[in-house]
Amino acid sequence: MNERTESWRRRALAIFSAGLAVAAVAAPSGGALAQDLDSELDAKQAELGTQRDQAGVLSTEIARYSEQIDELAGQVAELRNQEAIVAARLAETQARLDSERRRLQRLQAELKRSKQVLRDRLVTIYKSDEPDALTVILSAEGFDDMVERYEYLKQIEAQDSEIVGRFDTLRTETAETVETIRVARDEIAARKAELEQTRIALEAQEAALDQARQRKAAALDQVESDIQRLEGDVSAIQDRIQAQIQAAQEAAEAEAAAEAAEAAEAAEAAEPVSSPPSGATSVPSGPVQSESSSGMIWPVNGTVVSPFGIRGGRLHEGIDIAAPAGTPIQAAAGGTVSIAAPTSGYGNYTCIAHGDGLSTCYAHQSSYAVGVGDTVSQGEVIGAVGCTGSCYGDHVHFEVRVNGAPQDPLGYL
Repeated sequence: MNERTESWRRRALAIFSAGLAVAAVAAPSGGALAQDLDSELDAKQAELGTQRDQAGVLSTEIARYSEQIDELAGQVAELRNQEAIVAARLAETQARLDSERRRLQRLQAELKRSKQVLRDRLVTIYKSDEPDALTVILSAEGFDDMVERYEYLKQIEAQDSEIVGRFDTLRTETAETVETIRVARDEIAARKAELEQTRIALEAQEAALDQARQRKAAALDQVESDIQRLEGDVSAIQDRIQAQIQAAQEAAEAEAAAEAAEAAEAAEAAEPVSSPPSGATSVPSGPVQSESSSGMIWPVNGTVVSPFGIRGGRLHEGIDIAAPAGTPIQAAAGGTVSIAAPTSGYGNYTCIAHGDGLSTCYAHQSSYAVGVGDTVSQGEVIGAVGCTGSCYGDHVHFEVRVNGAPQDPLGYL
C-alpha cells in the first residue's frame, strides 16, 4: 500500500468515525461499519500489492525469455547464413563430383578401347607368324634394309609399350577419381548431417522458449486483469467511505446547528454562562466529584446549560457543561481512545471506549491531550474546554453511548 493511499485512508477513517459517532441515524452501527470498511480496504490493498508484485516478476521473466529468444534468433540467423555458404560449397562439390563422374566414364571407355587395341595387337602378332627380331635383321638384303627393319621393330615395340603404359595410367587415374568421389561424398554427407542436427536443436530450443514466454504472457494477462478488478474494488470501497463520511458530516452539522440555535435561544433568556439558567444543573466548583453509582465522574466542574433530549424536533444527544476556556477535561471512566479528530460541527472531538459497548464522547475541545489508541484512566486529562466547531460559548458537549445509541449522561453521573 503506498504512502499516499495509506494517508488518505487514515484521514478518511478518522473523519468517518468521528462523523458516525455524532450521526443520529448511523450511531448504533457506525463504529462497526468503519471497522469493516477499514478491514476490507486493508485486505484489498494487500491483495493488490501482491498481484502487482507478481506482475513485476512475470514482466521480468517475460523480458528475460524475450532476450534469450532474440539471442537464439541471432544464432539461427547465423546458422542459416552458414547453411547458405555450405549449400554453395555443396553445389560446387556436387558439380565437381558430376564432372569427375563424367571423366570417369570417359576414362572407362578409353580404357576399354585401349584394352581392345592391345588385344587386337596380340592377336595380330600371334596370327601373323612373324619371326623374331634377330631373324628379321639378319635376313635383310643390305645395310639400308637392315636399318629400316630395325627402326620398324623399334616402332612396333614402342607402340606396344605405349599401349601397356596407357593402360596402367588410366587404371591409376580411375582409382584416384573413384577415391576423390568417395571422399567428396563423405564430406557432403557429414556436413549435411551436422547442419541438420544443429538446426533441429536450435529450432527445438527456440520453440521451447517461445512456449514458456507465451505461458508467462498468459499468466501476466490474468494478473493484470486481477489488478484491474482489485483497483475497481478499492475505488468502490473508497467511494463508500466517502459517501458515509459525507452523510455523517451532514448529520453532525445539522445536529450542531440545532444545538447552537437552542443554546442561543436559551442564552437570550438566561443569565451569563457563569450564572446557570433556571432549571440548569450546577456542578460544585473544586475538584471533579468522586465517581457515581454507575462508576463515572463528571468530565469538568461547571453548569449544565443544555440537557439531553428533544430540541426543535431533533435529539440533543448529550449535555452541554459550561466551563472556562482551557479547563482540563477528564475521562469520565477508564478505557481506550477510539476517536480523536476534528469534525465540522463538534470541532475537536474525542471518544473513549470503556468496554461492553459503553463509550463517552467530548466535543468542542480547544486542544487534545490524547490520541487514537491511547489507554486512559478515569480522571486522566484528555483535552481542554473550548469552543471549536459550531459553538455558542466555551463548554464541553458530553455524551454517553451504549452500543452506539445515545443515553442521557445525567443517568450515569
